[in-house]
Amino acid sequence: MITFSYSQLLGLVAPETILVLTALVVLAVDLLVMRESSLRDRFLVSGLFATVGLIIAGAWLLAINVPAPGAHEVVVGLPMLTGMYVDSALGRLVKVAVLVLTLCTIVMSLAATFTKHVGEYLALILLATVGMLFLISAEDVLMIFIALELTSLSLYILTAFNKRSLRSAEAALKYFLFGGMSAAFMLFGLSYLYGLSGSTGLHEIAARLGGPILDPLVAAAIVMVAIGFGFKIAVAPFHLWAPDTYQGAPTPSAAFIASGSKVASFFVLAKVMTLGLAHSGGSAGWGGYAPGWLPVLAVLVVLSTFLGNLAAIAQTNVKRLLAYSAIAHAGYALLGILANSPAGLTALVFYVITYGLTVLGAFAIVGLVEEATGEARLVDFAGLGRREPMLAFCMLIFLLSLAGIPPLAGFFGKFYLFAAVAAGGANLSLLWLVVFAIAMSAVSLYYYLQVLKQIYVAPSPAEPIALRVPAATRVLLALITLVILVLGCAPNLLLGYLLAAQ
Repeated sequence: MITFSYSQLLGLVAPETILVLTALVVLAVDLLVMRESSLRDRFLVSGLFATVGLIIAGAWLLAINVPAPGAHEVVVGLPMLTGMYVDSALGRLVKVAVLVLTLCTIVMSLAATFTKHVGEYLALILLATVGMLFLISAEDVLMIFIALELTSLSLYILTAFNKRSLRSAEAALKYFLFGGMSAAFMLFGLSYLYGLSGSTGLHEIAARLGGPILDPLVAAAIVMVAIGFGFKIAVAPFHLWAPDTYQGAPTPSAAFIASGSKVASFFVLAKVMTLGLAHSGGSAGWGGYAPGWLPVLAVLVVLSTFLGNLAAIAQTNVKRLLAYSAIAHAGYALLGILANSPAGLTALVFYVITYGLTVLGAFAIVGLVEEATGEARLVDFAGLGRREPMLAFCMLIFLLSLAGIPPLAGFFGKFYLFAAVAAGGANLSLLWLVVFAIAMSAVSLYYYLQVLKQIYVAPSPAEPIALRVPAATRVLLALITLVILVLGCAPNLLLGYLLAAQ
């Protein structure tokens, strides 16, 4: 552990500071300089400034802000800020992943026509990213809540940005109401932890709440925190906002919610459970149940993978299908936390990063179809393989990766998760969860193949509508597809960095 002064603290938070300044620059450029230009030019210029800011922030994380040799974690040593901002090697990698997903979202937005408020839109994306970066570094419940709400408030507005769509307004309202309810549950649960321990730091909470018997108030706090985070990551039964939000929000906003916010939220949830409640886990093993947060998460895994996959089968809108798929994938990702081990955390980070890239690419293609046809129904994808073979191939890779088919990144992500969980329980006591998750993963293949059937097998409509695919979007899709293929064949390219950062 290294103690830092205020000046060194400013160096640590430089990436977040850069993004805040970038958001202000983007607003100023759009409102003061580009206001009378065409919408396309405004998106290109503002997007260029946002991209430069993201690249500089990422470069700072990768090259400038390097910890001392052998020091994996740097904790801010100021008495009133201890645990508020924790800089670790693994956290830095997760931040870079979030910055990459944000950059991809901005590239997706360059040809957007759903809003004229370009500066405000891009600034909100950057501010949401700032919230995610603070969330990743937080090991204090107060900072966790503040960062989570900064992210959520930005995402609520991004969901409602298409003023011409009533569906967008409805989606934002539902998202806001469910999000407000989840914040109340989470704040109540976190206040219990503070009241019982007398501290807001996760390490101090763990040290003061350990004991052979689970305190009833700690159990209540676990349930409320699980409910609060359950809404944020859209696990069943707290998933009801997700299908309408994914369908009604502008496609880049929906992609950002499904990718970047999930990466940050799962990472901080893992911190809260494995650090703050380290001695209150209990057991979810078959025949060895003990009260704690492990059985609570096990129930959420079962409900999410079961309801998400079965509900996705009945969907005729691909955006809603991806929403229910996201609910199921949230259940799979929770397995990494259930493993309660360094291997489980590494598997979780690998899984959410690769899932975020994959679902972002899928949303990009769905958005192109929706823009051309006005909807994103299954039948709107009919004959896409003959009209746009490049887009069809990318969608094939994305959907098969989501289904966990080798040799794609999604397969190794699931394999590593399942292996970490199976090894995490004593005498394979958690094997029942792995078997259930594998069965539900097989179910998911059915509805992914339904989309591919429309793309490659169904006949093209009599008068097919041509898709307008910007060059930047084609390049983005090609790069994401290449990354998914490479990480499936050589997962150690990412996994090696994650293991070294532990």
